Amino acid sequence: MEKISIVIPCYNEEECIKIYYEKMEEVVSKLPTEFEYVFVNDGSQDKTLALMKELASLNSHVRYISFSRNFGKEAAIYAGLKEAKGDYVGLMDVDLQDPPSLLLDMYKGIKEEGYDCVASRRVTRKGEPVIRSFFARLFYKIINKISDANITDGARDFRLMTRPMVDAIISMAEKDRFSKGIFGWVGFDIKWLEYENIDRVAGHTKWSFKKLLKYALGGIEDFSSVPLKINLFFTALAFVSTLGLGTWMIVYAILGKYIPLLLSISSVISLFSMFIFIGLAVISAYIKKIYKESKGRPIYIIKEKK
Repeated sequence: MEKISIVIPCYNEEECIKIYYEKMEEVVSKLPTEFEYVFVNDGSQDKTLALMKELASLNSHVRYISFSRNFGKEAAIYAGLKEAKGDYVGLMDVDLQDPPSLLLDMYKGIKEEGYDCVASRRVTRKGEPVIRSFFARLFYKIINKISDANITDGARDFRLMTRPMVDAIISMAEKDRFSKGIFGWVGFDIKWLEYENIDRVAGHTKWSFKKLLKYALGGIEDFSSVPLKINLFFTALAFVSTLGLGTWMIVYAILGKYIPLLLSISSVISLFSMFIFIGLAVISAYIKKIYKESKGRPIYIIKEKK
């Protein structure tokens, strides 16, 4: 019989795990396949791991992986996908912002309609802070214009994939991962299921605005070289600006008009320096990526698993 594996990354989610499991069991009983849970404990400091062990002792279809420390959600996703044994592999958040009932439609989309992946996207951001929603929409617009990966606006990690698609994803062993971009980059036929935004069932989000901003910038760096090309634009702009200011100074000198020399020179230097530092900042971000990849450190370290 075919098997579905669901990967569930967790970080300090003691309030959600049991509620999630109970809701999922209602859905699992309706699936015509074998099923396994693959919980990934991303260095939680609460009772998350203990609750995973408790569920594993009650249900042989519950497995868990526990990291030696917090490596981040991207590492947890990658580890879970590598450990999953199913013919179809899903990915869900444990906070129930991903409706478990959609899993039935996802399986139907793959088995009956022939898709390689059925994924979910939010059509509203109701309940989300306005500034966070604004920057999220802006991010999707920017990255889809400048990258070679198609990332659907409002896309969630919640999805069900065929084994060939999962194998393609885990074959991309880059250390600094951006799964939303990877899901789009590998291709395959994807069907989207839409739903309204849902609040967490318990606890609070672990994603601060700072973390989300860092994640978004990392995604742009991973899937676009446009920021590097912008350096050429800044170089050209600096050249034209310097040439223009130089021409202005010469014309004024020929006409015998007074030129505040110190102000003119300092203006040229300041403008040119600004463009240089912007260019260096962009280049430094990419060098940092190269440095992290070149060290060859593992994406995660497993302390224990079942």
